[in-house]
Amino acid sequence: MEDWMDRLAGDLGEQSMKPKEIGQVLELARHVAHGVERKLAPLAAFIAGVHVGRRMAEGASREEALGESLQAAAALLPEKTSDAPGGSIPPGTE
Repeated sequence: MEDWMDRLAGDLGEQSMKPKEIGQVLELARHVAHGVERKLAPLAAFIAGVHVGRRMAEGASREEALGESLQAAAALLPEKTSDAPGGSIPPGTE
């Protein structure tokens, strides 16, 4: 899986995703798919990525920007979508 993602990132001239980032984005997609609507999972991941790109252009770190995306998504999830208290996407998901 990571080899394919690394190749895609390279072909697009982007930095490869760190294992922690992969886990966080997959966790975001899982929570959206199970708690909101399955077809919205890739769209949520796309919107999170757009936010990360914009925030990095503004000077934020990639980690900080991804954290903002995850927090925003977690605030919109129904409580029952997560094993974590409050239904949020656990920070630092790996």
